[in-house]
Amino acid sequence: MNVNEDKSKTTSEQQDLSTRGKTEKQNPKHVGPTDQQIHMGGEVSRLDHCQQCNQAFTRPSQLKLHQKVHSREGPYSCDQCSKAFPTRGNLKTHQEIHTRAQLYTCNKCQATFHSSQAFKLHQRAHSGEKHHSCDKCGKMFSTSSVLKNHQRIQTKEKPYSCESCGKTFSRSSTLEIHQRIHTGEKPYSCESCGKAFSTSSILKIHQHIHTGEKPYSCESCGKTFSTSSILKIHQRIHTGEKPYSCESCGKTFSTSSKLKEHQRIHTGEKPYICDQCGSCFATSSSLKQHLRIHTGEKPYKCDQCGKGFSHSSNLNAHRNIHTRERLYFCELCGKTFFTSSTLQNHQRITHWRKTFFCLLSLKRHEHVQI
Repeated sequence: MNVNEDKSKTTSEQQDLSTRGKTEKQNPKHVGPTDQQIHMGGEVSRLDHCQQCNQAFTRPSQLKLHQKVHSREGPYSCDQCSKAFPTRGNLKTHQEIHTRAQLYTCNKCQATFHSSQAFKLHQRAHSGEKHHSCDKCGKMFSTSSVLKNHQRIQTKEKPYSCESCGKTFSRSSTLEIHQRIHTGEKPYSCESCGKAFSTSSILKIHQHIHTGEKPYSCESCGKTFSTSSILKIHQRIHTGEKPYSCESCGKTFSTSSKLKEHQRIHTGEKPYICDQCGSCFATSSSLKQHLRIHTGEKPYKCDQCGKGFSHSSNLNAHRNIHTRERLYFCELCGKTFFTSSTLQNHQRITHWRKTFFCLLSLKRHEHVQI
């Protein structure tokens, strides 16, 4: 009787183990939640976060794959340039650049694309299609990546850092452009003169030199400019805006470059050196003017007599001879002169006695005061 009971007990345990094994095979253990939990809003016990950008993942394998984006590593390498990618799809998209197979052409603007994804995104520019909205400000965007970049402006998140200098960026594309400062890479070259540039936008600005194109015009005076940044600086002439101020004396300037030049008055810095005589200057324009002494260059010509001058101020003073306009007068005798240098020579020769005794009297007066 006892033996039968033991056999029955053993058989029951074996059935339980078998049933449990089948259950475990049908519902295997996993780190992240199931797809049903994700879509149905089920509770997620644990999420893995990227330490660099704080993006959350449901499985460790997804996190591992994502981290290769930051490290710029990947198991899939290009056989043409050896560049590595985290996924096979990324590699395939990249390889289309080497084949230069312009498979997709926009029938509205004739722009060509190497991938169907890039072509599809481009078409939204014409259709104005925007499916992605910012939950903070409600602004709409055509792609999720553009939305993500926009959100980083609000959060001030900069997950991409430069290994050379440590500077951080909100976009990987901005980091890539920045790194060209360290590498010296200039992939964009001008077809007219061969000059190379680090970005396509700088190349486009440069090409205006050859075409003479000036698409940006001032509404106040009608003057045209090749870039919007130069127009913006020009408009400060009309508005009187001077957003850059000196911390030492409080003087304000319309451009950062003018402020930088001014600050050298306080620091005494003279970074521009003449390779002919070793003279130092605070500004590049001062050095340029000085070099004309050595070269004999006189780029400023008088339209009346053709005489050349090394400085524009000398030309302006010379023009007074033709107009017979005497702008400089002596306070001691009232005599007028065409140039300030002629006035100074006059005062030294004619009035040196008066000037000398005035200075001597002033010194004696100061001595009595002491």
